[in-house]
Amino acid sequence: MATIKPFKAVRPTRDKVSLVASRSYQSYTQDEREARLDYNPFSFLHIVNPGYKYHKEISGKERYTLVRNRYLEFKEDDIFIQDETACFYIYRIVNREKQVFTGIVAAASNEDYKNNVIKKHEDTIEYREQVFKEYLKTVGFNAEPVLLTYPDSDKINSVLEKYTKTRAEYEFTTTYRDTHYFWKMENTDDIQVIQAAFERMDEIYIADGHHRSASSFLLGEDLKQSNPEHTGNEPYNAFMSFLIPESELRIHEFNRLVKDLNGLSKEQFLLKLDQFFRIENRGLELYKPSKKHHFSMYLDGEFYSLYLRRTNYEFTDSLSKLDTHILYITILKPILGITDLRNDQRIDYGYDKHNVIEMKNRIDQKEFAVGFGLVPANVDEMKQIADDGLTMPPKSTYIEPKLRSGVAIYEF
Repeated sequence: MATIKPFKAVRPTRDKVSLVASRSYQSYTQDEREARLDYNPFSFLHIVNPGYKYHKEISGKERYTLVRNRYLEFKEDDIFIQDETACFYIYRIVNREKQVFTGIVAAASNEDYKNNVIKKHEDTIEYREQVFKEYLKTVGFNAEPVLLTYPDSDKINSVLEKYTKTRAEYEFTTTYRDTHYFWKMENTDDIQVIQAAFERMDEIYIADGHHRSASSFLLGEDLKQSNPEHTGNEPYNAFMSFLIPESELRIHEFNRLVKDLNGLSKEQFLLKLDQFFRIENRGLELYKPSKKHHFSMYLDGEFYSLYLRRTNYEFTDSLSKLDTHILYITILKPILGITDLRNDQRIDYGYDKHNVIEMKNRIDQKEFAVGFGLVPANVDEMKQIADDGLTMPPKSTYIEPKLRSGVAIYEF
C-alpha cells in the first residue's frame, strides 16, 4: 500500500514563477549561470548560489547557512508564498518535441521508502547521501522532487484530466521551449480519490532522485531520534515527490569515462577486452551503439564498437542482463581496477544529447583516457531489477521529465 499526502507548498507568486524557476545548478554552464545571476534577481539560482551576492565562492556548512538566509529573504520579500491548506499539485511539461509529462507533486512516505514499498533500482554514492542530508538539515527545505513512477491508472487520470482542462495556476515557457503548467488540487474528495488509488498499489518505483530520497530518509531518521515528542506526522517523515505514470517516462543513457587504463598500454588493454568482446575499429566515425549488449568506446583518438561474446558471458538474473552491469563486470572492475563505483574518483559519468561529442572532447583533452557509450535501459528492466531486490550501478539511467527547481518547495 503506497501512501502519499498533500502538503502546504511554498511557491512563487504567479507573476514571478517564470523568473524564479531554474534548471538544476549543475546543468548550466558558468556563463549561463552568471548571466542569470547578473540580470535576474528573482532566479532560484540566487538561493542555491548565495555567495554570488558577495562575489565569492562559498562551500560547506557556511554555504548551507547562506542558502537558508537567501531562502528566507525570498519569503520576506513575498517572492514566495505558502498555501494555507494542504494540496496535491498537478504539474505538466510539454517539451519542444511535443512530448507531454503530467504528474502529481505530493509528499511520499519515509516508511514506504524504508519498507520497500517505494522501490529502488539504482545504487547511490555514500558521501553524496551524507552531504545532501547535512544540506537539507541546515536549509530546512527541498526544492527538487524525487521522480516516482506508478502503473497507469484510469482513476488517477480522470481526476487529473478534470483539472488540466481548467486554467492553470502557472503557465510559462522556458528558453528551452518547454512549457510548464501547474494546478492546485485542494478539493478533499479529489485528494481522497488519488490517495485511495495509490493505497491499492503494492509498490511504486523511484525513477530519478535516489540520492535525494536516501538523504531525505536519513534526515528523517536523524530528526526522529532527536525529537522526544515524535508522532510520525512531522514533515520530516516524508519527502517531496513528483509521481508520473510509467507510460510517460523517458529513459536515456549515461556514458562512462575513466581517467587511465590502470597501468596498461593501449595494446594490452585491447587484448584484455577481446576476452569478452568482438572489437571493431570505427576510426574517426562518431559511433553510438544501437542494440542491447553492444557498446561504443573512444580511445586514443578512435571509436570502437564492442559486441559482447555471449559464449563467454552468462546471464543469471535481471541485473546480469543490464548493460551498465555488464560493463562493470567485464571491463571496469577486472581490467580497469574500478571496484567501488560509489566512491572511486577515477570514473565519471556524462549525459546530454551531444554526449558522444563531449566524451570525445574530454578524452582528446587528456582529462580521461577512455570512454564507453551504452544503449539506454528501459522501464521493464528498471522495475524487474527493483522487484528482484537488486540495484543498478550508479548512473545507469538519465530519466525525463526534469522539473524546474523552485516551483514547489517542501519545508521539513
